[in-house]
Amino acid sequence: MRSLIALGSLLVLIAAACVSPTTTTAPAKEVVVPEQAKLEAAAAQYAPTDIGADISKLPAGEQQALSRLVEAGWVMDGLFLRQVWAGNEGLLLNLLTDRSPLGQARTHYFLLNKGPWDRLDHYTPFIAGVPPKPEGANFYPAGSTKADIEAWMKTLPEAERAQAAGFFTTIRRTANGKAGKPGFEIVPYSVEYQGELTRAADLLREAARLTAQPTLKKFLETRADAFLSNDYYASDVAWMELDASIEPTIGPYEVYEDEWFNAKAAFEAFIAVRDDDETAKLAKLGAELQGIEDNLPIEPALRNPKLGGMAPIRVVNVVLAAGDGNRGVQTTAYNLPNDERVVREKGAKRVMLRNVQEAKFNLVLRPIGARVLTGAQQKNVTFDAFFTHTVMHELMHGLGPHQITVAGKATTVRAQLKDTYSAMEEAKADISGLFALQRLIDKGVLPRSMEESIYDTYLASAFRAIRFGVAEAHGRGIAMQLNFLIDFGAITVGPDGAFAINPAKIKDGVTALTREIMTLQAAGDYAKAKDMLTRLAVVRPEVKKVLDKLTGIPIDIEPRFTRPGL
Repeated sequence: MRSLIALGSLLVLIAAACVSPTTTTAPAKEVVVPEQAKLEAAAAQYAPTDIGADISKLPAGEQQALSRLVEAGWVMDGLFLRQVWAGNEGLLLNLLTDRSPLGQARTHYFLLNKGPWDRLDHYTPFIAGVPPKPEGANFYPAGSTKADIEAWMKTLPEAERAQAAGFFTTIRRTANGKAGKPGFEIVPYSVEYQGELTRAADLLREAARLTAQPTLKKFLETRADAFLSNDYYASDVAWMELDASIEPTIGPYEVYEDEWFNAKAAFEAFIAVRDDDETAKLAKLGAELQGIEDNLPIEPALRNPKLGGMAPIRVVNVVLAAGDGNRGVQTTAYNLPNDERVVREKGAKRVMLRNVQEAKFNLVLRPIGARVLTGAQQKNVTFDAFFTHTVMHELMHGLGPHQITVAGKATTVRAQLKDTYSAMEEAKADISGLFALQRLIDKGVLPRSMEESIYDTYLASAFRAIRFGVAEAHGRGIAMQLNFLIDFGAITVGPDGAFAINPAKIKDGVTALTREIMTLQAAGDYAKAKDMLTRLAVVRPEVKKVLDKLTGIPIDIEPRFTRPGL
């Protein structure tokens, strides 16, 4: 078990660095060494911006509960560092002892990336002496291979195999290997991270005692229990039923760090305050989901005749994002839980981070639109279209194939598509989100005036996302979409290199790609998914030419979380 005192000290240092990032600009007379200049240029790809929420209307008890949740969020930050790489904590402690301008530049960029690899540059190490980023992260034993783990899993009884491949376990070495073969064992998160999760559970229970909101209290109590029992089902259901002014998402969720199997959940926290007015505006979209599912451009037998009963949408302003929720490119929205059992029975919740989206739109997307699109289309890049498509992206994660049958055996799309799953699922949500928005416009749920803006804003945003790099799931997914639509003729490239939507073909192109991805998912066709990404998830010359024109525009934001009263 890790020392809780040591980890607590580390988290204080992380918190101080993340809330008020170290200034890395050297004094005027100081000679800036090449490595320092390179790191500062890399960090400048993220535009520093204050992110916070007005908590003045919250009662004193709720503000105190929020403060405890922020503390628990920082515990998730430390856990995520461990999950990314076993050497992260030790390296960060060493970096923090170097107060030179170069040392501060290294520390700053390490904290942005949650490790010593540049997430915008194919995980290239930016600190000498570190190994390549492990594709299995720290979920699997150092020195093991994907083939080792796959071979071992095949020897397990079915119930143990499901546990080994589950969201909430790590795989560790054991001395019980046979005939010279490596031995492995399954270690639940509640054991692997016992000290940290005990501290987080205590903080959640303190917050539960302070809040007067019943559904928030229930979620916090059940999630505290889950941290210690490793059974997250009851707390996932309680999170789905949460209806409170404070909207916390805290625990192990996304699987992007596990590049071997997309199976292991990473710890994250989004501690936020609900925006009631904006949430009310979007409630009507959730009521349209079954109608969208019933009209997806796939074979009727592949549609879900009865979606999970709940599809709440929450618009929030973030107070703190931590762990997997704050590394490299910032999350603008999320669709959870990922447990297919909960999604099937209860549906999924979509949470929109409005203050983060506004910052990205103003600092990144609007300037990109001015350089990428033709003059006539630039005016159609609007925050309303960006925000609404992001909402629909998250809604569409819950639609289409999830539980499937392959060779007569019940399974999931996630299990069958393996390492291609995240990129294909992000592409599905993007492109089917456009399909769904067009249906809602045609139906009169959304105004006809949005039609041009949703496509032009999507195109500008495609160039925003592809700058994340095709090593990252969202970047790979958007590159695949962009190239498919160019080949289809739905997106054109002018003689001057400017991109434009072809109104005559865009709707058919969106429908065709939605059909292809969802049909592939329903079949669990790993080979086809692999081939599709290999062919299309690349940066072609005409795209590279435009990307080169975006120099000087930030790739994303660096949030500086302001916490008045906490």
